[in-house]
Amino acid sequence: MDKTHLCWRRVIVKVGTSTLTAGSGKLNPPRMLELVRQIAVLRGGGADVVLVTSGAQQAGRERLGALCEGQHIPTKQMLAAVGQGRLMHLWEEYFELYDIVAAQVLLTRQDIEDRHRYLNVRDTFESLLQRRIVPIVNENDAVATEEIKVGENDTLSAMVANLVEADLLVLLSDIDGLYTADPGQNPDARLIEQVGRIDSSTYDLAGASKSGLGTGGMYTKIVAADMAVRSGTAVAIANGARDNILLGLAERTQPFTWFPARISLAEGRKRWLLAQKQVTGNVVIDAGAVRAILQNGRSLLPVGISQVQGDFERGAFIGVLTADGEEIARGLGNYSAGDLRHILGHRSGSIADILGYDYGPEMIHRDKLVIL
Repeated sequence: MDKTHLCWRRVIVKVGTSTLTAGSGKLNPPRMLELVRQIAVLRGGGADVVLVTSGAQQAGRERLGALCEGQHIPTKQMLAAVGQGRLMHLWEEYFELYDIVAAQVLLTRQDIEDRHRYLNVRDTFESLLQRRIVPIVNENDAVATEEIKVGENDTLSAMVANLVEADLLVLLSDIDGLYTADPGQNPDARLIEQVGRIDSSTYDLAGASKSGLGTGGMYTKIVAADMAVRSGTAVAIANGARDNILLGLAERTQPFTWFPARISLAEGRKRWLLAQKQVTGNVVIDAGAVRAILQNGRSLLPVGISQVQGDFERGAFIGVLTADGEEIARGLGNYSAGDLRHILGHRSGSIADILGYDYGPEMIHRDKLVIL
C-alpha cells in the first residue's frame, strides 16, 4: 500500500449509516465533523475527494419520529425526501468550517447505465473536481423505484470510483475489515490485512451488518471491492468509528483490509476501449493530427479533422483514420457527428461560438484514445 496519502490522486470515501450515527438512532455531528477534518487534510495533500454518504432516511426518521416506521417503499422515499436536505445541510456546514465548497449529486442506476446521462454525470464530476469542490453523492431514494435503484451505497461508491477513475475507494464500516470468522461470535477470528484476489472463498467470509442500521453488510462491500479492483481502483475496508481513520490508512496506524487494484487505471481504460466490438463511425484526420497522436501522445482536436464518416452520438466509440484510410486509433468522441461537422477544421476556442456550447476542447481526449 502507498506509504502516504500524498500519493492518492483521487479518493472516494463511502460512509454508511452506522458510522454517521455512531451506532445510535441519530446522526452524530462530532463523527461527521471529524470525517470532514480528515478529508480536508487529504485535499491539502493534493488529493481530490468524493464523499458517498448514506443517512438520508435516518435523518428523515430522526426528524419525523415514530410516525413513519416501516419498510413500505413510499415511506422510505418520504423519509429520504425529508432527510436528504437535512443531511446535506449538515455536511455543507462542516465543510464550510474548512473553507471547502461541497455540492450534492443524487444518482440512480439509470444515470450511470444510460450513455447520455453517464456522460453528463461524468462531466459534472470533472467540473466539480477541477474546481476543488467536494461532490457529496447519495442515491436518489426519494424518486428511485426498485427497477432503477443501485441497491445500496457500497455498490454506488464503486460505480462512482469507476466513473471518476479514482485510485482509492475507502469503505467505512462498523468493523475493522474482513475477518477469518465473525469476530462477534468467534474470539479466534483474525483480521485479514490484505486480499490479493477476490474469489468465492472471500465471499464466504462475508457476513451481515452488525448494527442493522444500513442496507449493506460485509458482503456488499466485497461486491463493491470486486467491481473496483477490476477497473484499477484499490480498496480499503476500515472501521469508521476509529480515530483519524482516513489518515491512519496511509500511515498504517489503524487496522484495515486492503484490496490492491488488479490493473492500473490506464490499463483498465484501455481494456474497456479495446473490448468495444465495433465503431459507430469514423473521423479522417490530417498529417499534423497523425503526428500529434502517434508521436506526441496528444488528444485529437477538431482542427485536425478533415472528414466525418457515419452518424454517431456524443460518447460513441469511433475510429480515427489517416487520409489514406488507415485506422490508427479508436476512442470515445466528445461530440456527435452532427456537431463535429460544424466544428471540424476549427480551433477549439471557437467551438462555443459555433455551437453555442462546448463539451471541452478535444474531440477525443488522449485518456479516451487507444492507439492500434
